[in-house]
Amino acid sequence: MNISFKHFKTIFAPTGFIFLFVISSGLILFALIIDGILDFPYFVSEPWNILLSVLFLWAGLFLVLWSLLVFLKANGASLASSPPSALITDGPYAYSRNPMLTGVFFLSFGFGIISKSVFLTFVFTPAFILFMIFVLRRIEEPELSKRFGEAYLKYKAEVPMLLPKISIPEIPGLKIPTLKIKFPKLPFSFGKKPHEPKGPE
Repeated sequence: MNISFKHFKTIFAPTGFIFLFVISSGLILFALIIDGILDFPYFVSEPWNILLSVLFLWAGLFLVLWSLLVFLKANGASLASSPPSALITDGPYAYSRNPMLTGVFFLSFGFGIISKSVFLTFVFTPAFILFMIFVLRRIEEPELSKRFGEAYLKYKAEVPMLLPKISIPEIPGLKIPTLKIKFPKLPFSFGKKPHEPKGPE
């Protein structure tokens, strides 16, 4: 499947930011209707759905607004038809190549949990993520490689696509003991027949 970035922008750029929120909101509503039609059971009860969803909703909203602010400061826009002239690698873009999309995914999970929607949480949102990963890899990333060359290839190699790398800081003087387990040596080996001594000929 060979789709040019220009053709992709012609289809989706007019909606841009609206595509991520208004259309996504419509799909969320559709997911809730499917839940009602199929009579899916609630997978999380109150108030746990509210407590858990708050984490996803606040994280998603924070990422979207932070990404948008950094984008606008770089003289770009939230629309794919008006990208910034320089590669953005600061702010949330220092930890994720697509932090705004990551925020949208968090929001979708949050809405699914707070509404106790099985379809939205476990079907629609994962399918939406897979579709956007396909779009990023097949359409957007090749175009960015052409526009920014080695700078983008280095950035792509160092920064994850969606979720940031989590590293545990080393604490001087702290040694974590390793558990070593020694298994007894078996008198036989798998896949081989035991040696049978030859009898008298």
